[in-house]
Amino acid sequence: MSEQAIVAPETDVRGLTDDEIVRKAHRSESRFALIGLSVLVVTMIVLMALIVDFTVDGLGRIDGNFLTSFPSRRPAEAGILSAWVGTSLVMLVTAALAVPLGVGAGLYLEEYARKNWITDLIEINVTNLAGVPSIIYGLLALGLFVQTFKLGQTIFVAGLTLALLILPIIIVATREAVRSIPLEIREAAYGLGADKWQTVSGYILPAARPGILTGAIVGMSRAIGETAPIITIGALTFIAFLPPAPVQTTFPFVNADWLNSPFTVLPIQMFNWISRPQAGFHVNAAATGLILLAMTLLMNGLAIWLRYKIRRGIR
Repeated sequence: MSEQAIVAPETDVRGLTDDEIVRKAHRSESRFALIGLSVLVVTMIVLMALIVDFTVDGLGRIDGNFLTSFPSRRPAEAGILSAWVGTSLVMLVTAALAVPLGVGAGLYLEEYARKNWITDLIEINVTNLAGVPSIIYGLLALGLFVQTFKLGQTIFVAGLTLALLILPIIIVATREAVRSIPLEIREAAYGLGADKWQTVSGYILPAARPGILTGAIVGMSRAIGETAPIITIGALTFIAFLPPAPVQTTFPFVNADWLNSPFTVLPIQMFNWISRPQAGFHVNAAATGLILLAMTLLMNGLAIWLRYKIRRGIR
């Protein structure tokens, strides 16, 4: 009669068998997934409640006159023309300043800067700046741009302030996007005889473009709803005129006078109306919030679509 060897299951230092370790890992994964799903559901409920509230209160107020009229002391005649034009121009300046500087700084820190205590200090400060309250940037802009450099309370100063606000976000997003590119792509480019700049511009940057674009749009989505730094530098709460058009019909066809114009933006216009006692202004504020929310969702949707198109082109 042959004796059968009995093999004891392998255990770790805690005395758990392989099956127990796997089951414990599955339970931990299930708990984490449940927590993440719960957070997502709560967030979506809050967002949908906000959208429903704005829609019920303000959707009926949105029409052609509301979009093409200036603010007024009469709620039924008030509009957001100066506010949405100002918001668009400020975002144009913000994107023109923040995106090139942020992408360039991220590429330099990730690909060209030497790894020493100076770059470590810069990385720590860039990461910390991404979490600084926006009012601090407003106070900085007020003291530096408005009072020291005498640039005035203009569209350019507003765009410059918001560019400083979102610059750390774009830098961090650029670095993470570049860092996610496999090392094999760099090695293949060097193997084909490409130098450092050819590798970065021809291979690394195109492959990292979806992540960079996502970071830029996320930063712009934060900037479009900021109120504290804009109020700090002196944005107007009531403005019944438009800045000069950036494009003109006569040579040189480009007009830069709008950069030095006073302005207002949608969040400030919304704040102004919600602080008034008349119910009609509260309806106008809800309509303004709905438009602002739609602009933000549109920007994020555009980022998702562009990221999909770019990734598809890369494949």
